[in-house]
Amino acid sequence: MIKKPLISAVINVRNEAEALNKCLRSIKNIADEIIIVDMSSTDGSQEIATNAGAKLYSYKPMKYVEPARNFALSKATGKWILLLDPDEFLNKTLKKELISITKRGDVDFVKIPRKNIIFGKWMRHSNSWPDYLIRFFKKGAVTWKKEIHSQPITKGNGITLLDSEKLAIQHNNYTSVSQFIIRAVRYSGIQADELFSSDYKIKTSDFVLKPIQEFNSRFFFAEGYKDGFHGLVFSILQAFAIALVYIRLWEKQGSQDKALTKESFVSASQETSFEYDFWFNKYFKNEYSSNIFKRFFLKIRLTLNYLTKNF
Repeated sequence: MIKKPLISAVINVRNEAEALNKCLRSIKNIADEIIIVDMSSTDGSQEIATNAGAKLYSYKPMKYVEPARNFALSKATGKWILLLDPDEFLNKTLKKELISITKRGDVDFVKIPRKNIIFGKWMRHSNSWPDYLIRFFKKGAVTWKKEIHSQPITKGNGITLLDSEKLAIQHNNYTSVSQFIIRAVRYSGIQADELFSSDYKIKTSDFVLKPIQEFNSRFFFAEGYKDGFHGLVFSILQAFAIALVYIRLWEKQGSQDKALTKESFVSASQETSFEYDFWFNKYFKNEYSSNIFKRFFLKIRLTLNYLTKNF
């Protein structure tokens, strides 16, 4: 009788040969079976998968991975599934912890913290840590929706690992600003398509308030300022990505030349100014504030106040 694998590692990949090689090395001594679903890679990813002894399958190229997740999961035969992206890696402590969980009878899926490396730095704030994801589960306990960045559907009993670096998946998220912008352009098109399909009506606040709220949520509320200039740059880029979604939606809807009314712009600006007043006063009176940041955000506040009064 052939013994079925206990743990199947499942990876979707497209043109990430270098990262895939490192990822595969990191799952040695834990994966009894490796399933790799390749989406028309041209950089040698398929050869790396084959050389690693993986079971290789093909899937049509997609703009994002979610639609291909369930196909990849269906190919795994293990009782437990370890789901990874090619740019994610496991350490020895986490591998030991996951193996020990397979011996328990009361767990169906596991939320694992993820250590995001952005522009060469581990981001401990900015909504980037602990970044819990369900990446280890019994076969059949988790399925994915097709929407981009969607959360999986689970059944059974789940546990959450401690938010410790030793128990975290390492994720080499963004290696450069250029990479971030390339992804932002791709993802914003997908999200704009989803809004377009739902007949979303664009508002002035979508271009003004929503990017500001995204920035504030990361830089202030999620304490991105503690990540220094990395936190500032990342928060600005995330705000840009949100703005880009609505700009591209406006383009898809015909780039209509609508009049920008004073009431709509002033209303959005006033809400934005109120948010900055709150967060500025709350966070720029503590030990983490710096004169550079103070001057930067003071100029933003003054600009918003000017626009509100002189539109």
